Order: sequence, then structure tokens, then C-alpha cells
Amino acid sequence: MIIQSEKVWLGGQFLALQLEVVDGKIASVYPYGTKNADEDYGDKRIVPGFIDVHTHGAYGYDTNDGEPEGLRNWMAKIPEEGVTGILPTTVTQMPDVLSKAVANVAKVVEEGYEGAEILGIHFEGPYLDMDYKGAQPPEAIAQATVEQFEMYQTAAKGLIKYITLAPEHDGDFALTKHCKETGVVVSMGHSSATFEQAMLGIANGATSMTHVYNGMTPYHHRNPGLVGTAFRVRDIYGEIICDGCHSHVAALNNYFEAKGKDFTIMISDSLRAKHCPPGGNYELGGHPIEISESGLAYLKGTNTIAGSTLNMNRGLKILVEEAMVPFDAALNSCTINPARCLGVDDRKGKLVAGYDADMVVLDDNYEVIQTYCRGKAML
Repeated sequence: MIIQSEKVWLGGQFLALQLEVVDGKIASVYPYGTKNADEDYGDKRIVPGFIDVHTHGAYGYDTNDGEPEGLRNWMAKIPEEGVTGILPTTVTQMPDVLSKAVANVAKVVEEGYEGAEILGIHFEGPYLDMDYKGAQPPEAIAQATVEQFEMYQTAAKGLIKYITLAPEHDGDFALTKHCKETGVVVSMGHSSATFEQAMLGIANGATSMTHVYNGMTPYHHRNPGLVGTAFRVRDIYGEIICDGCHSHVAALNNYFEAKGKDFTIMISDSLRAKHCPPGGNYELGGHPIEISESGLAYLKGTNTIAGSTLNMNRGLKILVEEAMVPFDAALNSCTINPARCLGVDDRKGKLVAGYDADMVVLDDNYEVIQTYCRGKAML
């Protein structure tokens, strides 16, 4: 199959190119018009597929539900917003719920599914700080131990690739070091860690931060905390929710300016309510939530933010058009940067020969015209 456009993203710019897709891979790249094209998108932009490393659910489904068909439906439909790679993300819950949730992801991966590729599991909690738990259920927050984590990893058949934990509660950084040694990305979040504690977390293996600005001590010039660490240590990754509500667009601009274009990671932190009609009764971690008109989710009856309903293509538009982040930095944050963070940048995040044919075709308003998951048109 030959796909072409006058605007194919390559090397930080748009070029007129053809992409030849064979067996789900980009086999060759040619100048525009070299061969007869099966699909010609004219002046529409073709960019790498989006990778969302922090998303709890959509279409009425939550990772913690542990139901195969709900997960399969989510993966099949989520390419409508340009997502081609994903980490289904758990929420702090009791061990039986979490074990079932991660085992379900492993089962679906083993048995097969269509759509966005499951690149692993993001295990958010239960090893978090009580003061900065946000909407995470307090009754299920636990002390970090290697033994318990390995119980979950066994249930997941090794698919936990990313964990959010509070470094100040990881005694002797035992779990951080264990995860580093076993290839699991450690992301610091839902934490009251000081700058000094965060630096020790990095020294012992943490390489990312979870939804910077949210679920952590606010920045103060005499107590920079995790936010100040994210700004200061420019070569560790940091997720950020780009809906313009979790963080003001000026704060988004500040963050991207401080971090540069290579270590920011846009996430949706989406809930089961995403792509569902307004209204309805929803839960997160067993607690009721309500969706505001802005799309933000709150613990019912409180002002505690519980997640978002952000579409990734919408997040890209907000970054570029409202936060005034340069296009290459914004696009990197949902393509090559998460791929590099997860160690799959040898096949994801670029439109070059040898890589998976994960592509998104966008119009000028960032609406998704078509998404290809490993060469298969999904819309």
C-alpha cells in the first residue's frame, strides 16, 4: 500500500513524501508522486500515531473493571482521536481488584485484539502519599514493597512497564531500584516529596514524573518540590495533562519552555466517561465522580479533580494554538518522547523505514481524518 501527502512529518518538518506500507511496517519512503498512490491525502498532515501512557479508560470502560470485551472495545475505538499506542492505567484499589485488572490486560494481549497497540500497563498507585492522593481511594493506599509489586507483575505476566509512586514512601528506594533493574519506568507522582527527596528518587532510578503540577506540592521558590525538580532536571521525562483545565495554558507554556522538546509527555489521564454522552453515573476507584461542563471529572460533591475526558488530538491543538508551544515540541510530546521513555523508539514515534506504520492524518483544525494502526486503516 502506498500512502502519500504533501505534508508528511519527517525530521521536524513537513515534506512531500510517499510511505510504502508492507505487513504493518513502513517498508520504504519515496518522494511524493514516485509511485501510484493507493491513498493521496493532498495537503493534509500525516504525523506519527499518538501514544498515551496515562489513560484509565473511555467508552464506559475502566482498566480496573478487568473485563476483556470492554478493553477490546476501547482499543478498537480510540484511534478515532489518533491514538495508536497506549498504556491502560490502573487506579489505586485493593489487591484483588488490581490483580484482576492487570491479569485481564495480559489475557487480552495474549488472545488478540484490534486497534491501538497495548504497549504495557501503567500501574498508578497504590504506593502514594496520602496528602497528595487526589482522587485515589485512601483506603487502598499501601506501603511500597518489592514482594507485593512482584505479585502484581506476575499476574500481569510482566506487562507492567510503568509505575507511579511517591518516592518519599519507598523505603531505601527498594522498589524504585527493583523496577529500574527489571525495565519498569518509575514515575514520581501523587507525592509530597521535597526537591531533595525527588533528586534521590532520580538518583535511584526514577526517570519520569506523573501529571506534573497535579498530585504534588505546588512550586515555591524556597521549596521547589517535584514541580521545581521537573523544571530543573531537564533530562527526565514528565507527563502533563494538556486540556487547559488541569493546568492553565500559561503553565503549559512555562513547562514546555523549561523542559525543551525532548522530555515532555502529553497524556489524557482520561476516565471511562470519555466518548460517552453527557450525564450518567461514573466511578473511579470505587468512588462516585461527576463530569463538569469543561470535561473535568471531580469526586462527587467535592472540588477534587479526578481526571479528564481529553482527546489527544484536542490536546495537541491546545498546546499549539492556545499554549503557543512550537509544533515540533507539541508533537514530540505525544509521539517520539513517550516512545523513547518506554524504550520502544526503535519501532514507534517516527515515520521512517523499518518502523510500525502507525500514522494519523489531520486536517487544519486537528480533526482526525484517518488513523493507521500498524498499517490498518481504523476509521
